[in-house]
Amino acid sequence: MRHDLNELEIFVAVARHRSFRKAAEERNVTASSLSHAMRALEARLGIRLLNRTTRSVEPTEAGKHLYARVSRVIEDLEQALDEVNGFRDTIQGTLRLNVPRPAARLLLAPILGGFLKTHPGVKIEVITDDQLVDIVAEGYDAGVRFGESLALDMIAVPIGPAQRFAVVAAPDLLAVHGRPASPLDLRGLPCIGRRFPSGVIYSWEFERDGESLAISVDGPLLLDDDAMMVDAACDGVGIAFVHESYAAEHLQQGKLVRLFEDWCPAMPGFYLYYPSRKHMSAALRGFVDWCIQYRQDDEVQQPN
Repeated sequence: MRHDLNELEIFVAVARHRSFRKAAEERNVTASSLSHAMRALEARLGIRLLNRTTRSVEPTEAGKHLYARVSRVIEDLEQALDEVNGFRDTIQGTLRLNVPRPAARLLLAPILGGFLKTHPGVKIEVITDDQLVDIVAEGYDAGVRFGESLALDMIAVPIGPAQRFAVVAAPDLLAVHGRPASPLDLRGLPCIGRRFPSGVIYSWEFERDGESLAISVDGPLLLDDDAMMVDAACDGVGIAFVHESYAAEHLQQGKLVRLFEDWCPAMPGFYLYYPSRKHMSAALRGFVDWCIQYRQDDEVQQPN
């Protein structure tokens, strides 16, 4: 048998005050409405809970037993709701983020430390996954992806600088095979392929002066990780197509040479995305605000 929680709360209030009038004042309703609710509860239970006289209200033996049990339950419920409200107003709790590996290394790594130090009540779980997933169905609070990969019903916030890819090769490999003058010359040269989690092998994409190219490359190695691609390129295994930031240090050191720089324009960076602005936890709202501020500060620090 199910009962209305409101009726049980009314019973607890009347039993505690030993008065319909005082209980009505506490709940900002009329005493007659409480009396009607109590009669309905007693009728449904088939037992009297309160003995009423013109001067007093006293719980019966059954009423005392019910009051002892229900009052504790209602107190626990109120405490639980207060704690939930605390999550809304206080930046605390756990955030689960689904992030592709490049974004985790290049973007989130410098952001997380400052946020967690500022908000020690937050715990963040980052799952690195290059495959597109339904963050709602998989139980994530938010995800990070390029804007073109986002579903239209998601709220998306740009949180990182523009991204750029680089085609790189070891000087020794170019000494043997020659330096290609155009992306079209990649055909027939040893290249390090990229396979997406979906199984699709990526065709390297280029753009210059409104002209777009998609080149299907071939070579001795097929990978799904930029760091491994850079290491393999440094070892002379083949030409690699990677996120620019992964190769920057090796380019500065001369371990790698860059090809077709004018064919690799900058593109919009990563976005933090989440399902809705409604009922956001304080932890997620705080993290979104932190990421936005971090991006703004980073843009200010960039040289003109």
